[in-house]
Amino acid sequence: MSKSKWITVGDVLKMDALNYPDRLGWQDKTRECTFIQWNQRACCFANGLSKIGIGYQDTFAVISYNRGEWMDMYAGCAKGGQVIVPIMFRLAAPEIEYIINHAECKGFVVESPFVELIDSIKDRLSIPKDAYIYLGEGPIPEGYVRYEDLLAQSPANEPEIQIFGDDTWNIMYTSGTTGRPKGAIRTHESHLAHYVISNINMGVLPTDKVMLVMPMCHVNSIQYSFAYTLVSAPVFVYNMVSFDPEDLLKTIDQYHITFTSLVPTHYRMILDLSENVKAGKDVASIRQLLISSAPASKELKLEIMDYFKNVELWEAYGSTEGGIATILRPEDQFRKLGSIGKEVFGTDRIRLLDESRNEVEDGEVGELFYRGACVFKGYLKDPEKTKEAFEGDWFTAGDMARRDEEGYYYLVDRKSNMIITGGENVYPSEVENVLRAHESVKEVAVIGVSDKKWGEAVHAVVVLKEGYQPGKSLAQELADFTRGQIAGYKRPKGIDFIKDDDMPRTATGKIVHRILRDRYMKGSD
Repeated sequence: MSKSKWITVGDVLKMDALNYPDRLGWQDKTRECTFIQWNQRACCFANGLSKIGIGYQDTFAVISYNRGEWMDMYAGCAKGGQVIVPIMFRLAAPEIEYIINHAECKGFVVESPFVELIDSIKDRLSIPKDAYIYLGEGPIPEGYVRYEDLLAQSPANEPEIQIFGDDTWNIMYTSGTTGRPKGAIRTHESHLAHYVISNINMGVLPTDKVMLVMPMCHVNSIQYSFAYTLVSAPVFVYNMVSFDPEDLLKTIDQYHITFTSLVPTHYRMILDLSENVKAGKDVASIRQLLISSAPASKELKLEIMDYFKNVELWEAYGSTEGGIATILRPEDQFRKLGSIGKEVFGTDRIRLLDESRNEVEDGEVGELFYRGACVFKGYLKDPEKTKEAFEGDWFTAGDMARRDEEGYYYLVDRKSNMIITGGENVYPSEVENVLRAHESVKEVAVIGVSDKKWGEAVHAVVVLKEGYQPGKSLAQELADFTRGQIAGYKRPKGIDFIKDDDMPRTATGKIVHRILRDRYMKGSD
């Protein structure tokens, strides 16, 4: 039986261009495109890739800070059938080299700040010498073709390519919190499912405007971008190299943003601005906000809702591989504090399984498995890791969770972060949640360190709020603070203080416990 043609975001964009040619499609701080202009640029990009030998289901990489051209490239390869491999711009040369060669990329779009870095490893990459594309202003580096020239020299007609639902659209390399990055294969149908699910659950409107703050190489921005294109609403790509809370508020004011997705650290930075700065920015256009990637306290949520008046506050749980699984709706934010919500439309009932792969009772901790239309196809060239991630057709990101009697889920921790001390299991997030409530603690990560007696000992690494000084007395105060709140074996046996900049994080703000463990296992202070 032959496959049927599948609707892609390229097809959605084509219809937007036909129905609303002059309506704003995408925008950043320096330029904007109507839907018809965007559609033409996407077609030119797809045809330009084909012209230099990157065809249907061939991979190509992109390394760039946030800028509007990402929207051209994602839509373009959806039209031409090419596979985009977004590269996290914070990676080191050996990590980039590994990803490029592992994915067998046939082309590379490189923004100007990264040319020197990429040139240093060019001779070790799988990419042909004539397939480097320069994204940026100024003189074209030797060995590159300018991005805009590639578009200008390519036809704007729709590529005559049949795209199928299970064709790969992008390969998203994981952030590596549990080891070497793995290439998650994401199909057209898995992404389109997410866009439809987002629209059904959150009620995206044609009058909305999303602002993409998270890196465009990250699944968060992909997931909340074309959901708006699907209803012919514009997308704003926040093209700032580093997060600037005051500028973000100015941007919301200037461009009348209605929705954005941020991590708790971002919200904290915004709310810590002076009252004069905050009062001088009109953020009344914001009607929805999303918190993701890390837990948020009741205090933080209250502050968010106090500043962004009448906002709907949402939380979501998902992963690069599995897409969205649960949503905590605005009306449940305080009634179910700490919950990740319930299953979204399009996700089967979540299963919490023990080590024997039996379902646990409500209130008990189990590994979280889910299945649905958003789940990925598997890891590139890694059947063993793919097999580990599935139980039948149920996927797990390795997160541990419990379910209450009303069917709401609560993350406990990542399975890989679990500490085993004296035969007892300790989930770091339990200890972190207690310590985070102390008035001196800005951020905390709990890890297991080697211990002759217990095998592993619970150890806390703390970033202090401004005005607090590290020392033995404060460490003892924090240790005493946990007494009576958690079991004795869960209480930290040691506490260290580090600077905020020394806390290892992914691009989305998640603390990388693995790196901290490595530091302490090697005796680093």
